[in-house]
Amino acid sequence: MIPITTFAGKRVAVFGLGTSGMLSARALIAGGAAVVACDDSGKSGAEAKAAGLNVQNLRELDWSKVAALILAPGVPLTHPKPHWAVDLARKHNVEIIGDIELFSRERAKVAPQAPFIAITGTNGKSTTTALTAHILRSAGFDSQMGGNIGVPILQLEPFAPKRCYVVEVSSYQIDLAPSLDPTVGILLNVSEDHLDRHGTMENYAAIKTRLVAGVEETAVVGVDDAYSRAAAEQVERAGKKVERISVLAPLRNGYYADGTRILHATAGKAREVAQLAGIDSLRGAHNAQNAACAIAAAVALGVDLPAVRKGLATFPGLAHRMQQIARKGNVLFVNDSKATNADSAAKALSSFSDIFWIAGGKPKTGGISSLVEFFPRIRKAYLIGEAANEFARTLDGKVPYEIVEVLSRAVDAAADDAAASGLKEPVVLLSPACASFDQYRNFEVRGDAFRALVLKLAGVKKEA
Repeated sequence: MIPITTFAGKRVAVFGLGTSGMLSARALIAGGAAVVACDDSGKSGAEAKAAGLNVQNLRELDWSKVAALILAPGVPLTHPKPHWAVDLARKHNVEIIGDIELFSRERAKVAPQAPFIAITGTNGKSTTTALTAHILRSAGFDSQMGGNIGVPILQLEPFAPKRCYVVEVSSYQIDLAPSLDPTVGILLNVSEDHLDRHGTMENYAAIKTRLVAGVEETAVVGVDDAYSRAAAEQVERAGKKVERISVLAPLRNGYYADGTRILHATAGKAREVAQLAGIDSLRGAHNAQNAACAIAAAVALGVDLPAVRKGLATFPGLAHRMQQIARKGNVLFVNDSKATNADSAAKALSSFSDIFWIAGGKPKTGGISSLVEFFPRIRKAYLIGEAANEFARTLDGKVPYEIVEVLSRAVDAAADDAAASGLKEPVVLLSPACASFDQYRNFEVRGDAFRALVLKLAGVKKEA
């Protein structure tokens, strides 16, 4: 845990006592602050009290003595309307910040030279974060990875010489981090998301841009969408170094993909810096973008290209994100349970041919009609969950399908059909294009269930 000493001797309110809120409270206490904790959930409050925290109703607090409100990222700050704790803090002119801001202030105070890479974007954050951390570790760095990817930032090891931090940051967290100043900031892309939280696309894009606007050294920005291109221009006008990234077209300056090759151009002269062919964990154009951003960040921290290439080649990928889990003969089984909407499923469908597709669950608005360009790649679909009938109507006459209702029947049927297909490398792909909540607690549980079902099949060999 990273003790937060920037509020030593001061009273701090913490609202939201999930994992990150509890860690914020403990880190503040470890650094000498007096913490008052609160949560709308009586259960969470009771658990925090049992853990030794000072739990009080913030409505009854003397706010004149409070230095800051530490807000959990999931608590509404602006939309659909501010939480009551936010209103109270604003009424008393108390600043409202989050755990990323606590980290940023502590780093500025005790270890301003500690390398800090922060990654955001609508899609690809987790893979880019994990890949960047892996490249740095393989190059000999003490690379701490956390943030929105699963390990709260304050749970990472304290600042130390030669220790660096690679952190995934959501728009919710950026909104609570006004002094966010990474050594290298990565903005992958911006597309419509979280408008219930941020109100408009303009607000959402502006919040994402703040991560790269505050960089100390280098902003790495994907420029394949209009919002991110505007962000790159804004940051460059402010005098910051910008490395542009594209997977759609060559760049005069920056990193771009040409098929599976990653090239770096300076004043129109390009050289190959990496080759992704044969790296199964980095299939597809979306992973070319992730890889190019990770390469740019690592190079910005001084990692040489041979070490970068070694890191790319040994990257195992992330669970539930186009994760190759097993083979049975020439049949490949891929777990892409993280694909909870059509846009995410499109990335997997574009990365394979001869697909035996397991799809369905709790449907999202728009269904799978946007995936029609990938239908020729699908040999048959196996439909599960609440979305099965809706998906069947979209596929009817275009893709053979079977409504199997549950994952176990889908795995058995898809495995049998793929094995009997005579195709060179048929792929049984779980990429549901749906949330999991009709049958599973979350996409991780769904992906774990798929993996377990596949590994029970006779003759299956687990991928390394």
